[in-house]
This record gives sequence, structure tokens and C-alpha cells, in this order.
Amino acid sequence: MSRARTTRRTATIALAAATALTLAACGGGGGFDDETDAGDNGAGDGAEDNGEALTVLIGSSGDAETQAVQAAAAAWSAESGTEVEVVAATDLPQELSQGFAADDPPDVFYLGADNLASYASNGSLLPYVDQLENADDFYPVLLQSFTYEGTAYCAPKDFSTLGLVINTDAWEAAGLTDDDIPTTWEELSAVAQQLTTDTQVGLSFGAEWQRIGTFMAQAGGGLTNPEGNEATVDTPENLAALEYVQQMLADGTLAYPGDINAGWGGEALGLGAAAMVIEGNWIVGAMTNNYPDVSYRVVELPAGPGGQGTLQFTNCWGVAADGGNTAGAVDLVGFLTSSEQQMEFAAAFGVMPSVQSVNEEWTEQFPEQAAFLAGADYAQGGPVAQGAADVISDFNSQLQGLKDADPQAILTAVQANLEAVLG
Repeated sequence: MSRARTTRRTATIALAAATALTLAACGGGGGFDDETDAGDNGAGDGAEDNGEALTVLIGSSGDAETQAVQAAAAAWSAESGTEVEVVAATDLPQELSQGFAADDPPDVFYLGADNLASYASNGSLLPYVDQLENADDFYPVLLQSFTYEGTAYCAPKDFSTLGLVINTDAWEAAGLTDDDIPTTWEELSAVAQQLTTDTQVGLSFGAEWQRIGTFMAQAGGGLTNPEGNEATVDTPENLAALEYVQQMLADGTLAYPGDINAGWGGEALGLGAAAMVIEGNWIVGAMTNNYPDVSYRVVELPAGPGGQGTLQFTNCWGVAADGGNTAGAVDLVGFLTSSEQQMEFAAAFGVMPSVQSVNEEWTEQFPEQAAFLAGADYAQGGPVAQGAADVISDFNSQLQGLKDADPQAILTAVQANLEAVLG
């Protein structure tokens, strides 16, 4: 084992012992296009696939995703002649960390933005994005989520944004029409009041930055500056956002899912416990499978004092720096992120492609989800720094008690924590 690999192995062991990684699958695969040439989407640096078999580790949302990625890998394998094994992890963070610690990581794997810095900083990741022919096609905001110290390390595989999901039966029962779709905070509060009954709250979303952060963005705030290197938590804009959410909680027109006997927003909507929820496009599959009789529509989130704002969530295709066939791994990723293959993934289980060139095609195929894609133009991501996931976890713990808490004290504490992480 080389000294460099020993250093990376030691660093990864320390990382595994010090933190619990929090990767989560953000969509996944689906089918393949016979017209797609695997060789046209890979490494552009002259390196060649040496034929060594590849292993792909994914955190799957279910059988549809697993089978779709397997089908896509098989299509690429048939073209390239290189064997590929796709493994659906039981515990992706643990299995990925153990693989690196044992100096035997998968060649290609799902990687969350909140864990990018941990693996990039110790040399575990191959920065390959500039080798992809479609590198300029990815949404810049998504690439920023996988950029560490100025280098884009991995290609976003797909993404999600948050929208306002409305139970249309409840909407009509309250006497509301299309003209009442909220476009401002004031209008959101008003319709939430009208939709609130003895058995149903007007609005619900999770007690976490991953939902409440939308209001911070709409107020003109956020966790960091656009470059992601400065903490901007303790600001008047973010305070206005937390105070707005706090007021709705106090009014009883907003309730967290756990307070209305639901596990998450989709369940609150499906059970009729909430008339509106703030959720991502993953809610589509959940509603189809679990609540097929509930009618709903998705609209863009209303604007706040700072304009429109939402959050984006994405994973990338990580490539191990010390893999035995890195050229083949990059070529495989090029195939998996091609516009044709991403549209196959979208059809398989409802994700949004990470490339801009299929915007119109995707919207035409999934018009009921157009509001989610519209959010890509003004979405924010989370901070990319080692330890940022722990800061957000602590933030979420404090947000659970926001109704009776001091919003300013919360922001002050999180500001200090994030400043320490960003250095």
C-alpha cells in the first residue's frame, strides 16, 4: 500500500469514528436508451477503460430505483465490455465509510453534498467533472454543492426542490379558487387560516432547516454567502423568516407533522391532517402508492420580502480516486448522467434531471410537477464543509421548539457553530 493510500485510509477511519455520515438517496435510475452510445459520454482526457470490473454502491429508495440503475449499468456494460455490479446498500453511509477504511471502496457511489468535504479533503475522491462532455449542462447551483476548495468533484445525478402541495378537495371546500394561490407570505397566511378546521391544519412541514430554510431564502437570507465560505445565519432576513414561521405556529394555522400524528408532510397531506404541505417531488410517488384517492396539485412557493426562494437537494456520482479502473468509472458516470439516461431515470421513479438541456422535455412529460423544476432557477443548497451536517442537525433540534423559543438566540448559536466549521 502506498503512503498516500495509507494516509487516506487512516483519515477515513478517523472520519468514521468521529462522525456519523448522513447520506440519503435523492432519486435514482431507470432504464436505458438504445440510441445512447456509452462511449460518447465518458472521460475526455484520453484515458481508456482498462476493462477491470466496476462496483457501484447506491442508497436506493426502492426496487424501482435499484432495478433502473442496474438496467442502465447493464446497458453501459454491453457497450463497453466492462462488467458492472450494482449494490443497493442497507446502510449507505456506514458501508461507504467501511469500504474506504478497508482500502476497498466501491468504484462509483452515491455521495451527499453534506459529506463531500469529508471525502474530498482526504483525497478519497477523484475530481472528474471536467472530463465529462456534458459538464456545462449541469445546473450551476447543483455543481456548487459538489465543489470543494474551488474544484468540482462529482456530477450531480438528479435533484429535488420544494414546492407547495395543496389538497384540491380541501381547497375547494374552503371556497378557494386559482386566484387564491398564494404568491406572498401574507397570502399564504390568509389561505392557511381559511383552510384550518377542527380536524385539519392549513399548512404543515417538517421542523427542520430542510423546510424552514425556504422562508429564509424567501426573506433574502440563507446559511452562507453565495460562495459558501462565510456564515450568514445571524441576519435580519433570517430572523424575519423564523418569526414568520413562529407566528403561524402560534396562530394554529401551521403545525409540524409530528404534532398532527403524521411522520412527514406527505403523510399529513394523505391523511387529511393538513390541507397544504411544503415537500419535494418525492411526494409524487408516495401519494400514488399510499394515497391514490387524494387529489392534489403542486404550485411554486410564495415569495417573501426578498423574493422567491426554495431549497434544492441532490446527490452526486462519486468516483474513488484509487479505483482500479477510474477511466471506466468516469465513462460509466458520463453515461448515467447523459440527458437520455436521466430522462429514463425520471420516468422510472420521478426524479428531476440534473442537466438543463432536457428542461422542456421533462416539463412536457411531467406537467403536473412543473413547479418543482421552476424552483431550480432560485433554489439554494446547503453549506459544503466538513462538519456542516452536524451544525444543521443541531439547528434542527432547536427548530423543533421554535413555537416557544427565542428565534434570535437560535440564530446566534447556529451562526457561531457554522463559523467554527467554515473556519
